Parts: sequence; structure tokens; C-alpha cells
Amino acid sequence: MNTATLGSTVEPAPRFLDLLAAEWIKLRSLRSTYWVLALASLVAIAVNVNAVHTDLPYIDHPPPRMPGQSPYTYDPLFHGLGSIAGDLMAVAAGSLGAITVFGEYTTGLVRTTFAAVPDRRGVIAAKVLLIGGITALAGLVVSAVSFFTVNAMLASRHVGLSLADEGCLRAVLGYAAIVPVCALIGMALGALLRHATASIVSLVMLMFILPMMFGGDRYRWLKEIGTHLPLATVQRLTITPHSTTTMGKYAPSVLDSWITMGLWGLAALVATLLVVRRRDV
Repeated sequence: MNTATLGSTVEPAPRFLDLLAAEWIKLRSLRSTYWVLALASLVAIAVNVNAVHTDLPYIDHPPPRMPGQSPYTYDPLFHGLGSIAGDLMAVAAGSLGAITVFGEYTTGLVRTTFAAVPDRRGVIAAKVLLIGGITALAGLVVSAVSFFTVNAMLASRHVGLSLADEGCLRAVLGYAAIVPVCALIGMALGALLRHATASIVSLVMLMFILPMMFGGDRYRWLKEIGTHLPLATVQRLTITPHSTTTMGKYAPSVLDSWITMGLWGLAALVATLLVVRRRDV
């Protein structure tokens, strides 16, 4: 067999679009993964809409003003882009990100993947682009639908907001952006721990248990650590300049919160790449 014949039988290197297509096939072959994200998105929208709907009687009949306090002012962003729905999307996106990584290690599919594509960076890049894109779309849908629906409900009460109002566009984008960031964090935990229970428990501890250790305004350094955890960033971004809602003392700036959110996503991406490249399968 001559050199020309050998060259003609060598398989061409997979293109990045091929890697994306392969990751899409893996994702949609397990319906539970994207159905969980879709269901979480619907529930999150329902939670936000219901929160504002149950507040309508209090808006129509506000509580009496207490001596020494300012008049009651309703905050559409605080209730319409609520933390409960945001937490639900964070868990759903983080779990999806973790499953896409530890699922392959658990089933042994990762050996076949890396045998077919030795360049592990390309595989991870395809996973990140696919999962990041899907979760970003889900986050944007939840954020936009929640914002426009609840403010349409509040329009007749003359307390609704529009996207052009100060801080509203930032709030909608921040509420959406935290979802793919949580997915990247989930991918990093899945790559590091390679175990379903450990990955999900670690995700919940990072998102919800750890912030409890850094609350209060007594110690500034503790509070500032807490305000730089993932979900605290979106809390700051959804507070408008005229809102009565605050984060207390030592609250970060808007720019600081954007940078922190971006750094969490970047750190998770780098961690995933390093762990997958350096550790055996």
C-alpha cells in the first residue's frame, strides 16, 4: 500500500460543527435533561407572576403608614424578578451543566468521545457553547416573560415599569445572565467530582448554604465575601436606583457585580478545561 493510499484512508479531523452536533445528539437523547430545564423555566415564570398577582390586594389597599416611616412603595422588580424563581433556575441550569459532564464519566461514554476526538479542549468548548447557549436562552425567556407579564398586570395600578425605565434593562439582562453562569459552575463541579450526588450537593451548598455564613453587616469583610458569591450578583443587578430594596451596608456597585458574575463564569470554564485535560478518564 503506497503513501497516497494510506493518506486517502485517514479520517479527517472533526470540525467544531461536528463536535457541536455530537453534543446536541447526546443532550437530546436524554429527554429528562432538557425537559427539566423547560419545566423549571415554566415554573419560574409562574412563581414570579403568582407573586405579583397575590400582591395586588396589598397594592389596592396599602398598609397604613407607620410613624417615622416613608409611605409604602411597591417594587415591581423585587417581586416580579423574585429570588425564588431565580434560585430554581440556578439549580436547574447548574444541574444540567453538571449532568453533561459527570454523566459521560459515569457511563464510560467519555472514553469513546476522547478516543474519537483526542483534542479535549474542542469537546469542552462544544459543551460550553451548547449548554451555555441553551441556558442563556432559557434565562432570557424567563426574565423577559416575567418582566413584561407582571408589569402588564401592574399597569392598571400605575406602578408598573417599562424596559426603558432606569435600571430595568440591566435587571432583565442580569436576571438572565446568571442562568448560564450557574450552568458553567455546574459543569466545573461535574468535571471535578465526577459523581451525581456530590456534584448536585456541592452546587446547592455553594449557591444557598455558603451565603448564610457571610450575612449581616457587622463585619465588613464577611459581608463583602457574601456579596461576591454568584447569586448575590444578580440580587444587586435587579435593584434600581429608586428602589426601596437594598442589600444593606457594604453593597457592591453595579459594575462590581457584573465583573464578579463574569469572573465566576470564567473561573468555572477554566477549571473545567484544566480538570478534563489533566485527569485520566
